[in-house]
Amino acid sequence: MATGCVLLLAACAGPPAAPAPKNGDAPPTALSGLAGAEPRAVPHGTGSRTPDDFNGDGHRDLVLDHLVKPAAGSHGEDAGIGIVYGSATRGLDPSVRQLLSAHANAAKSGDTLPSAFDAEASCDLDRDGFTDLIVGTDPPYNGIGRPPVPLQILFGSPAGLTGKAVTLRIPDRARFGNAWPGHPVCGDFDGDGKPDLAVTASAGRISFLRGPFTRDGRPHAAGGTVPGAGPALSAPEPRTDANGDGYDDLVYTAAPREPGTAGTGTLLLGSPDGPGRPGGTYRFRAPATALPAAPLRKAAGNSAPAARAETTLLQRYADFDGDKKPDTVVRTHRGESADLIALYPAATPDRPLSTFTSALFLTD
Repeated sequence: MATGCVLLLAACAGPPAAPAPKNGDAPPTALSGLAGAEPRAVPHGTGSRTPDDFNGDGHRDLVLDHLVKPAAGSHGEDAGIGIVYGSATRGLDPSVRQLLSAHANAAKSGDTLPSAFDAEASCDLDRDGFTDLIVGTDPPYNGIGRPPVPLQILFGSPAGLTGKAVTLRIPDRARFGNAWPGHPVCGDFDGDGKPDLAVTASAGRISFLRGPFTRDGRPHAAGGTVPGAGPALSAPEPRTDANGDGYDDLVYTAAPREPGTAGTGTLLLGSPDGPGRPGGTYRFRAPATALPAAPLRKAAGNSAPAARAETTLLQRYADFDGDKKPDTVVRTHRGESADLIALYPAATPDRPLSTFTSALFLTD
């Protein structure tokens, strides 16, 4: 797509020979945002315990919930969810990607497909070795009585995230009031080695759903709601077991938090009965240094003032290159029509291992 191409440091095709990089600069090939534009098939894995490994090949994958839109004709439509698959050499390989959309992948509510389709959380809910994606949707609701569950599960497989999602089944006994269930958080809250889910309910309560989950979205078990936790849920960082007692914990805050920002919440400790024990004040810490920006550039020869570029954190505390050290993934964008995503490995925090634009998904 032309708009996405001209705003990147590297041209889409036929670029002149680039000078040798200076110290601290990334090599030209790393900055080619549309390099590898032709999509390749997702390599089939056999299953792994690697987080966010949707195709089970042992390499961590990246979820993109904000994709650039065409410069014209978007009409505010949701561009979908992008998945960029991991690799052994590049950390992330943008030529191996999938675009998920409500039309292609969402479950219907009655006869109606949702218009929203947003990534919320990920974990291996059915314990088959392939990470699953929990997605937020907007099923139709007339405002009378208890609303439908808006959360859906798209299961991983050797070919990645494919097929249709299923609606998360929350038993009536595990719901409270008429609030939309939301803010799903994965974790082993009861310490049995199986993945669980916690989601919000009304009046500061949460629904605790014990895993594993069936392929039709049902939890292994669920009791009544847990009081004193809401209205927004998060996992502690970087360890989900904040106090090291063998049970994953939750943090509830007054409002949803942005990744990489400082903030204060209240810790809800896990136990054999699930989350529920008060754990006191919890503080999210911002990065000690400023986020690196992906090297997005204005088109050569364009003298018009450039729109202000903004950089947001996509992943922190995640190992994409297999060295067991935390890497950083950022997205730098100008509005909704141009962006560049950069993976900065822990070993070279000022030099991206790979960069690409989410405009790649518009070509698929």
